[in-house]
Amino acid sequence: MLRFAHIDILWGLLAIPVFVFMFMQITAWKKKAIKKLGDRAIVVRMMPDVSFSRPWLKFILFVVAYALGIIGAADPQIGSKIEEVKRKGADLMIILDVSNSMLAQDLAPNRLENAKRAIAQLIENLHDDRIGLIVFAGQAYVQLPVTTDYSAAKLFLGTVNTNMVPTQGTAIGAAIDMGMRSFDFKNGTGKAMIIITDGENHEDDAVAAAKNAAGQDVSVHVIGVGSPDGSPIPYYQDGKQMGFIMDQDNKQVVTKLNEDMCREIAAAGKGSYVRATNANSGFSLVMDQISKIQRKTVDSKSFKDYEDRFQFFLGCALLLLVVEFFISNRKSQRLSNLKLFEVKKA
Repeated sequence: MLRFAHIDILWGLLAIPVFVFMFMQITAWKKKAIKKLGDRAIVVRMMPDVSFSRPWLKFILFVVAYALGIIGAADPQIGSKIEEVKRKGADLMIILDVSNSMLAQDLAPNRLENAKRAIAQLIENLHDDRIGLIVFAGQAYVQLPVTTDYSAAKLFLGTVNTNMVPTQGTAIGAAIDMGMRSFDFKNGTGKAMIIITDGENHEDDAVAAAKNAAGQDVSVHVIGVGSPDGSPIPYYQDGKQMGFIMDQDNKQVVTKLNEDMCREIAAAGKGSYVRATNANSGFSLVMDQISKIQRKTVDSKSFKDYEDRFQFFLGCALLLLVVEFFISNRKSQRLSNLKLFEVKKA
């Protein structure tokens, strides 16, 4: 079992593409500068001591050292002792809408990020309950099977975005059916689903799916995100907002919270409906309802002791940085004088 004591530090790995981009830009600028001086072959012969391959080697060593340093700083730990524990909890499946309408900014900073923050807070407050995650738009996918590994749940939650489901739409019914298939009904624990959606443009019979779930003692709760008045949907390019999505008549597409549909799904699923706001995510009210479902004590195995493994990663990172420091950008004169493959004429 592998876990990270400080998993948030792993976000630092996102800086690696930035380093690569900057290095490529600098390399391209150097090539242009050499080209301006004249013919490249002649210019290279005029700089016999300059190495054009060593900067690449130094950069690769730096990037690998940086990645190992970030992983080491996150403190990877390996479970070293397994013990049998008794757990008394319920199985929760979070069903999260990732359609483009979830980018609307009527909740700060947008509907999706607001929902992800609320789910992260929910995970922090869980103890014995198991949790799973399903994402959906026009199709539904299991992002995380039901588990007690809350660290993994937060890690998978952080990767959720609107680009992970290629087909747009709001297939709530398909997501509910997938949640039902993901549950283990043999363990006898209480089960519930929490759907987070704006309820707009639903494409299937979500009410029938919720009624079927309730018939198998799985309550379906709905948290509505957005505002009934609606909000335009922004679109992004290279991480920068470029404007808002327009329809065929060149008018802004406005997405509105469909509370009637959300209430209907919750009623069919014998659950509760709550509308999320910037001040209240709605999870506390839903969890009050879920706390009433049956909880069964089951035996499970978990790691009791964990051993740190950051030393290996930080040690390797330091070694690579030392090697990178002593590699010069200039060619070694001794190596240049070694002409191992030169054929001497008689």
